Amino acid sequence: MGCPPANVAGFAVACMLSVLACAQIQKDKAAVSVASQQPPPPWAYPIQPAVTLPPDDGVPRRVPGSTVAFTLTQIRDLYVPPDWHPGDHPPLPGVVGRGRKPDMFACGYCHYPNGQGRPENSSLAGLSAGYIAQQITDYKNGLRKSSEPAMTPPALMVANAKSATEDDVKISAEYFASLKYKPWIRVVETETVSKTHVAGFMLVPLEGGGTEPIGQRIIEVAEDVARTSLRDPRSGFIAYVPVGSIKRGETLVSVPAAGARRSRVGPAMART
Repeated sequence: MGCPPANVAGFAVACMLSVLACAQIQKDKAAVSVASQQPPPPWAYPIQPAVTLPPDDGVPRRVPGSTVAFTLTQIRDLYVPPDWHPGDHPPLPGVVGRGRKPDMFACGYCHYPNGQGRPENSSLAGLSAGYIAQQITDYKNGLRKSSEPAMTPPALMVANAKSATEDDVKISAEYFASLKYKPWIRVVETETVSKTHVAGFMLVPLEGGGTEPIGQRIIEVAEDVARTSLRDPRSGFIAYVPVGSIKRGETLVSVPAAGARRSRVGPAMART
């Protein structure tokens, strides 16, 4: 469930990213199945390894531009999202701002209070309420699921959806639909990228790991890992893509034949 960019150039990049990702994912999964039966590549399906979080030292954390402070315990509270910039959005209603223990996390925790989301979930800001509600219904009915069962965030979303009441769905869908999506992912064409590992359910540059060819991958990382680890909804992401990707995306939305192919592929992609 991603948010369509507000302009043609941005939509072109989004189309390119989707097509490139889906094609490469299928290629990689097929190769893995035939060759080694190993898990799919982490760039496509970041699988969070088991970790032990450091204990809360009680020191309040802060992020730029915010007047509030939160401890690690508060930042990790899945039922009450840390709201660093309450002036950036309307008051958080119902389950958006407060979950129901133990069955349902707050929607605003994963998707952020401003609806911008992160790589392991999605951006909801500005999507229609009907579309959002339909996705939750599909989760409830088993029609939408992850291509990689070992990924934790999609499994949590399915569990949340199954616990949601009609009022929960209506309130959260209308809230996120009322928000305005903002540019959130900076696309950079490159031939090489930093080596990465999975941390916090996303790809993070490996300190001292050097670089490697990007190949046909999309490597999305945080602009500022420290701020993202504190769940700062003003700190976005960078998508590193192969050279020529933006031009390919522009072709998808500017050439009639390519546009026709995109319209046929689009609905299928919505369930990946």
